[in-house]
Formats: sequence, C-alpha cells, structure tokens
Amino acid sequence: MTGRGARDGRRRPRRIVLGNNEVLSRGLPSVFWQDLYHLTMTARWPVLFLGFGLCFVAFNLMFAWLYYLSPGAIANINPPGYLGDFFFSVETLATVGYGDMHPQTVYGHTIAALQIFIGMLYLALLTGVVFARFSRPTARFLFASVAVVRPLDGALTLMLRAANARQNVIVEATARLRMVYDWKSAEGYELRRIVDLKLVRDEQPLFVLGWSLMHVIDGTSPLASATPESLQAANATFSLTLSGTDQTTGQVLMSRAEYRSDAIRWNHSFRDVLSRGADGIPLYDYAHFHDTDEVLTA
Repeated sequence: MTGRGARDGRRRPRRIVLGNNEVLSRGLPSVFWQDLYHLTMTARWPVLFLGFGLCFVAFNLMFAWLYYLSPGAIANINPPGYLGDFFFSVETLATVGYGDMHPQTVYGHTIAALQIFIGMLYLALLTGVVFARFSRPTARFLFASVAVVRPLDGALTLMLRAANARQNVIVEATARLRMVYDWKSAEGYELRRIVDLKLVRDEQPLFVLGWSLMHVIDGTSPLASATPESLQAANATFSLTLSGTDQTTGQVLMSRAEYRSDAIRWNHSFRDVLSRGADGIPLYDYAHFHDTDEVLTA
C-alpha cells in the first residue's frame, strides 16, 4: 500500500474513553482545523489559556518582524531594535496607544492597520470561546457507583440510583437504560449489540433530590436468564442517560453513567438515605449514597 492510505494506516492510534472503557482508533485523516471549535470546547482550561498565550506571543513576534523590516517605520521606538517593535506590536494589538510610539511611515501605518484588523478577529474569537465555555450548560447529576439486583415484589429487579447534586428543580426529567454486550449470530457474525431495558418509571416531573430507577427482570426482559458469569462473558455494559430542563436557566441538561458487569451487586440493596430529623423534617444523607447492604433471604 502506498500514498495517503498507507500514511493513514500508520498514523498513531487515538485513545477514546467511553465511560469506564477505552478503545483505540486508527486510519482516519487528521482534520485539526475543521475540529478547532470542538478542541477549544473540550480542552482543559490551563491548556486552552496556554494555547491562546502561545498564539498571542507568536502573533506579536511575526508583526514585530514586519515592523523591523523597515527601520524608522515606528517613531520613538524604545527600546531600540526588534524588542521595541515587539512591544509596539503588543500595544497595537491591545489598542492601548500610550501615545509615545506610533507609526510614522506609509509602510508602518499599513502594517499597523493589518495588525489591528487581524487582532480584532483574534480578540473576538478569544471572547467567543471563553463565553461559550462559561455559558455551556453542565449537569451536576450524581450517580451511584454501583447498581444492585434484588428481589422486589416477588421479582428480581435491577436498581440504579441518581441524584441532582445542584438540588435545584429539573423539570420533565427522563431516563433511558440500555445494555451493550458482545453478540454472535448463528452464522458466527460478531458485533456489539444494544438493547433497551424498560424502566418502571422513566420520567420524573420534578427531579430535585434523588431518583431510584428500576428495571424488572421478568420473562420479557433481556436479562431474564442473565447471571453474573454470563454478563461478564458477554462483556456487558449498562448505560444510564438522564436529561431534563433546568428550571433556573431553561437549558437542557444531560449526563450519562456506565456500569460494567462487575459493578452490578447481586442480592444487594441500596442503603436508605432518607430519614427524619428530630424536628420531623425529611433528611437526605448523601454520605451513604453509594453504600449497599446484602439482602438477607429466609
């Protein structure tokens, strides 16, 4: 193989994190400039500011070199030489204009005008990215670190627990539970299959504190014949997605949690976090939100 296909095949694999799982991908062409907005939205704040800082320095170094090409283009240059041109470039980009250094030739005015135009675009981009990151809605949904399977009303039930850590009102919250597992057809064709697990209640009109989500393992459930061993052999993963509208901001919030088969505790129950205080007011104790207890059977 030669040409672009060979180069794509040799490109370093990319690590992708999917919840508790990791996969590697390779062979896709790099499209850095097409994904620039996505990169600025997903980069960590220190990395983002470092990138903008390096662009700022590089931008001014380039224009300082353009000013330096024409000695005398800038009046009262101080300190003399390239360093003075660099500081003049910084002042021009920031539109500070101390009044000491200024262009005094047609060439200097032309380069300054070009820098001001490009600098306005750069500052607009920087402002837009920072605003977009601050205004992006973030859900503070808390998910229990494990799920449990226990008898409930005579039927095995898969239970998961979630909470609204911001403790404001999330209206019309919805939940979806899916299982992803390795599947092989009768012909030997293998793929990762996704099945929906029906919840006893998949809507919550007011999601403020906690939410217990339940899937009954009956004859119609994809988990009807499942065991801890069979789920582990199928590399099963359970994906829980919550979404709703923040009553305070009107923005749609969404969050997701994943549970591998080894995070399912069979014949266990979540520890109760609801009690009543001395004054009779209900008390939610989130210190035990992730705790479980074994279900004792007769």
